[in-house]
Amino acid sequence: MNDTPIQTTDRPLLTRRQWLGRVPMPAMAAAALGAGLLAERPAAAAPSTSANRNDLGARVYNIRDYGAKGDGAALDTMALQSAIDACAKDGGGTVLVPAGTFQIGAVELKSNVTLHIAAGGKLLGSADGKQYHAVDAIPLSGDSTLNDGNWALLFAVGAKNITVEGAGTIDGQGAQFHSPVRGQIAPSGLRGAQRPYHFLFYRCERLVLRDIALVDCAYHSIRVIQSKQIRMDGLYIHNRVNGNNDGFHFISAEHVAIDNCTVLSQDDACALFGSCKFVTVTNSVFSTRWSVFRFGGGVAENITVSNCVLYQVYGCPIKFQGNPGSRFENISFSNLILDDVTGPIHISVGPRPQRNAPDKGLMPERPKSEQAPAVARNISFSNISGTVTTHPQQLPDALVKSSPMPGEEHNCITLNCVGDATMENISFDNIHLTFGGGGTAEDAARRDLPQLAGEYFMLGPMPAYGFYARNSRGITLQNIRLQVATPDLRPALILDHVQDAAISGLSVQGNADAESVLRFIDAADVLITAPRVLTPSPVFLRLEGAGNKGITIDGGDISKASSPLAFKDGAAEKAVRLRS
Repeated sequence: MNDTPIQTTDRPLLTRRQWLGRVPMPAMAAAALGAGLLAERPAAAAPSTSANRNDLGARVYNIRDYGAKGDGAALDTMALQSAIDACAKDGGGTVLVPAGTFQIGAVELKSNVTLHIAAGGKLLGSADGKQYHAVDAIPLSGDSTLNDGNWALLFAVGAKNITVEGAGTIDGQGAQFHSPVRGQIAPSGLRGAQRPYHFLFYRCERLVLRDIALVDCAYHSIRVIQSKQIRMDGLYIHNRVNGNNDGFHFISAEHVAIDNCTVLSQDDACALFGSCKFVTVTNSVFSTRWSVFRFGGGVAENITVSNCVLYQVYGCPIKFQGNPGSRFENISFSNLILDDVTGPIHISVGPRPQRNAPDKGLMPERPKSEQAPAVARNISFSNISGTVTTHPQQLPDALVKSSPMPGEEHNCITLNCVGDATMENISFDNIHLTFGGGGTAEDAARRDLPQLAGEYFMLGPMPAYGFYARNSRGITLQNIRLQVATPDLRPALILDHVQDAAISGLSVQGNADAESVLRFIDAADVLITAPRVLTPSPVFLRLEGAGNKGITIDGGDISKASSPLAFKDGAAEKAVRLRS
């Protein structure tokens, strides 16, 4: 090296060796790169790491530096996995998916890694089924081809501190996993439970998914199993290209917060199975051909849902199905708009219907002798308004065709408790709903509904157009307005073997050709305060059965009913008291 002194200012002259020795190493590296002094790294090679370890856990790992092409054609699975592995090995950091379309197969997420998908970046799930595999560490129960699956585009097992974020997109190409003809293999070569989820998490902690768009998954978009401390924020999910296209699907998850999300799904928008607790859902929009909030089995408790819009929901927006061993408790729904929905609320506990397929979930079903009776307790609904349709339509942006099942069209708010199950302390406050109407005299005449706790449509057309409760107690209805868009010959409300009910400020629409506005069957200890009948009707309250007792009607305006009371099947006048 030439050691000729370099004159920089009027300060003492430095030799080139002395000058280089005083330049900080980062500046030296930058200067070398700018001058082309460092040889270009091969595209597939992992970048070298700095000897400086002060930034461990805070580095950015650009997947292009690990060989990713991002042209939508090359398979970039190994590049993404290599970047994640390197990041995890260094104690964590951020794996960057820059602008471009990166086609991938199954990739494992790891602890302390943030996957950031830039606004112009897309992870494109491969349409080749050979690029996916079962995650053997995640167990299945029963016949896995029917209800469970452990295949995924992005998955994690036993990991902590995982974040996936950014304004980019994850596209699962789910249409390639859909068989155009039943019984045929899908273009991907995979079928049933082999279809990959967008995300599959098992026994993980501190999960954050935010701001990304998740589209066209082959199965459920996000499936979370036996995990806790979960936050979903600002997600856009559009999942309508295949059967079982759930949005969120939780199994035994705890401390879950869902905020500011939009979920447009083909199947359940937010399913909670197993033992889910300490869950909040707020400020979100949902639409689906099936249910939005679907509670199936296990224990669900300490859950709130608020400030949400549910529109074009054809399959009952809020649905509980609890069979022996299930318990639903301390759950609140408030400030909801229901626009063009079927159902709209169904709570059903008791013996399950006979079926050939096992239930969803990870836990095998215990013998019935070991299972406690199902319980639904302390569930509240408040500030809910909207429209309930009798004609569910085909979702315009869904590739999967569907048609309504018998019993879906003429439904209502239903509390269905059968067998030795318990349903108590269910409240409704400030509920204003307009139902589609069209119920017939034959529908109204139904008295013997199936003694089972199944899907909401399994009970068939309901005998009431607005509200039906069976075998429950501690029911509160306050400031309820029930109307119909077209004439309906069914009662607005039926209490069937209900004890301890308080109904205040009930405004209901009747029909001059119907039997009555309300019907009680062996109901006991019911107080009706300030009711209003909105349209002419023959009878306000029809009592059926000798078990009716302790019923009081206090005040209100029922003058549009020709008669306040009618009695049938042994019901006695002494069972009811009218107070002006």
